[in-house]
Amino acid sequence: MIAKDILPLLAPIVIVQFLLLGYSIVHILRHDHYKMGNRALWLIVCILGMNFIGPILYLLLGREDA
Repeated sequence: MIAKDILPLLAPIVIVQFLLLGYSIVHILRHDHYKMGNRALWLIVCILGMNFIGPILYLLLGREDA
């Protein structure tokens, strides 16, 4: 019963999480230059980083301004 109550709240959060992860991974794979670290490091951080934290760290610290 509780799962039915929580699901409408969790669904948008999960969708945003996957969109953020997808955007970060695509950006990492398409670009060669990063502020800090390298491609392998940022892929590991984004994939293994705790849900939102990995992609957000990449977008704040790793993405090179074009």
